[in-house]
Amino acid sequence: MQVIDKNQIDNALDFNTLLLAMREGFGQDFGMPKRNVYELDESNSSHDAFAVLPAWNEQVIGVKAFTYFPKNSEAGYESLYSKIMLFSREHGEPLALVDGTRITLWRTAAVSALASYYLSRENSKHLVFFGSGNLAEYMVRAHLSVRNFTRVTLIARNHEKLLSLQARLKATFTDVEFVIGQNNEATIYSADVISCATGSAEPLFNGDWLNSGTHVDLIGNHHREARECDSKTMIRSRVYVDSRENVLSEAGELLIPIKEGVFSEQDVCAELAQLAQQNTYARFNETDITVFKSVGTALSDLIAANLVYQSVQG
Repeated sequence: MQVIDKNQIDNALDFNTLLLAMREGFGQDFGMPKRNVYELDESNSSHDAFAVLPAWNEQVIGVKAFTYFPKNSEAGYESLYSKIMLFSREHGEPLALVDGTRITLWRTAAVSALASYYLSRENSKHLVFFGSGNLAEYMVRAHLSVRNFTRVTLIARNHEKLLSLQARLKATFTDVEFVIGQNNEATIYSADVISCATGSAEPLFNGDWLNSGTHVDLIGNHHREARECDSKTMIRSRVYVDSRENVLSEAGELLIPIKEGVFSEQDVCAELAQLAQQNTYARFNETDITVFKSVGTALSDLIAANLVYQSVQG
């Protein structure tokens, strides 16, 4: 059995290849039971959690196990630790133990970008990105791989991390303008795509600020009572998800407006797998606002981990 670390993952992956693998993997037959997330102490506001995510397709079986301790940085630890076990689908023998933390960064960004490929306007030029954490650079790079953005506005509370993110992106994408922006009506209205990867429990912007044709990507929140967008955004939008079962169990972006009676489960237009199976531009027109909400799927872990395993095997 092979042990694959984060450096091997980074050497094996690029977003063009990973997006193709995701498109094919979500478009094919697969098994993916509901993921199990266990809050370790429901009386504690830290929301420490342990999760198990199984999936399989015709090539491999996989399970990701991870811990999520949001306050770990205060003690000098990472907030998320994760491993993925891969097994052969043909005979069931163990193939690899893969660093799930790094895979999560790559696959999360790739899933958002794949949804944007189907849902954002093809002529999108302005990306507004919220966040400055570990996912930020991966998210921006992935979105740049599917749309020819000429301007990227970066917004986050941590100014030092934002400056560092801006510098890294400028060094890589010399033909794109990267600016540190303000979270206001003018910025939101000017966006073609808005991608949110934050720890915010409250909506990041007013849904009335959205311009027609905007695509909104939401990946930061995993809690039933928290959300990165308001109910107005959901009411105005055609809504898509990575997994109905997982999102409707975990995501306040949908659960809060459902509780308010202004949104329903039936208002979810499709899952990512349905979009991938059709594999075509999915917008009904250029004026619809679209929302993609992702909480993470075992299938995306499986696809990315197997792609790395195959690359390492040569």
